[in-house]
Amino acid sequence: MDTDTINFILAILSAGFWLPIGILLILKRHALTVLASLDEGPTQNWPKVTVVIPARNEERNVNQALQSVLRLDYPDLQIVVVNDRSTDGTGSILKQLAEQDPRLTLMHIQSLPDGWLGKTHALHMAARQALGEFILFTDADIVFHPLALRKAMSHVQANRLDHLTVVPEDTMPGFFLRSLSATFGIFMFMLFQPWRVRNPKSRRYMGIGAFNLVRTSVYRAIGGHQAIALRPDDDLKLGKLVKLNGFRADVLNGQSMVTVEWYRSVPELIQGLMKNMYAGMEYRLSLVILATIGSLLFHIWPWIGMWVTTGVPQILYALTVLMMVGSFGIAMAPHGVKPWQGLLLPLTISLLVYIQCRATILTLWQGGIYWRETFYTLKALKNNKV
Repeated sequence: MDTDTINFILAILSAGFWLPIGILLILKRHALTVLASLDEGPTQNWPKVTVVIPARNEERNVNQALQSVLRLDYPDLQIVVVNDRSTDGTGSILKQLAEQDPRLTLMHIQSLPDGWLGKTHALHMAARQALGEFILFTDADIVFHPLALRKAMSHVQANRLDHLTVVPEDTMPGFFLRSLSATFGIFMFMLFQPWRVRNPKSRRYMGIGAFNLVRTSVYRAIGGHQAIALRPDDDLKLGKLVKLNGFRADVLNGQSMVTVEWYRSVPELIQGLMKNMYAGMEYRLSLVILATIGSLLFHIWPWIGMWVTTGVPQILYALTVLMMVGSFGIAMAPHGVKPWQGLLLPLTISLLVYIQCRATILTLWQGGIYWRETFYTLKALKNNKV
C-alpha cells in the first residue's frame, strides 16, 4: 500500500472520527446546568451538611479556601478539616482558623496505615465524624462563592439526588495552562458524557474532587472510601460507586461559583497528573498503547497532514482540524474557554500524550507510584478494582 493510499484512508478515518464527535460536542455544549443560574432555594428546612477537607502541605492555598468555606451562606454547616501529616505551615494555619470559628473541627493524622492512599484515608476518617445528612468532599485549594452550596443543595432537593458533583472553573495563570486544562476537560467530556449522569437508566458516572456532595446514608451504604482506598482517582470512582449501586446523581457547571487554581506551572501540572494518568487507564498497558496511537493518528496527524498532503486528503484533514477547533471552542465556551484556544490543541494534546506515556513507563519501571512522599506498589494499586 503506497503513501497516498494510506493518507487517503487516514484522512477519511480522521474526518469520520471527528465529524460525529464534533457535532455531539456542539449539541451538548449547554447540557450541564450552570450552578450560578439556579435558585437559592427555600428559606428553611435545609439539611445539615458536613464539609470534609483533607490537607497535606497546602499552606499556599488553604487559608483562602477555608475562608471561602466559612463564608458559605448555609444555615447548618459542620466543617471537618484533616491535617494529614503536613510538614509545612498548614497545621498552624488550620489551628488558627479552628480557634476563630467553632464550626471548624480539626483532625490530625500522624501515620498512614497499609492499604490506603493518604487522601482516601483522610477522607474516610473525617467522614466518620460527619453529623450532616450530606457530606461535601472538597479539596484544600477550592474557593467557593457564598451561595454555591445553597444553590447546589436546592438542586439536590428539587431532583431528589443522592450525589452531585460540580465542574469547577479553572483559574490557572496563563493562557497555555488554561488551554491545557480545557483540553483535558474536553477529553473527559467526550469519554464520560457527563450530561448522561442524571439519567437513572444510564451507567455513566462522574466525580470531581473539587465538589463531591453525597448523601451520608448512601456514602455509608457503599462502604465509604474503603472500596476505593488505593485509587488515585478516588473522586471519580466515588461517583462510579454511587451510580453502580443504583443511586441518583447529576453534574453541574460551576463557572464563577466553584473555582480552583489547579496548577501554577507546566512542570507542576505534569508532576500532578503523573499519579493518576495510568490509573485512569485501569493500569492496562494495552489501553495506553491504543489511546496513544489513536491520539497521534486522529488528534495530531491531521494538523500535519493538511500541510504535507494534497488533493482530497488535504481537504479532509483541513475539515478535520476545522471541526476539532470549532467543536472545542463551542463546547468549552460555557466553561470560559476562548475559541482561539483551540489552535493550541496540537501542543496541549501532545503534552497530555507525553504525560500519559511517561506516567505509564515510570509506574512500570518503579513497580508503583510515589504520591506525597509515599510509595504504593503497582500490585496493590491494580488489586483495587472498581
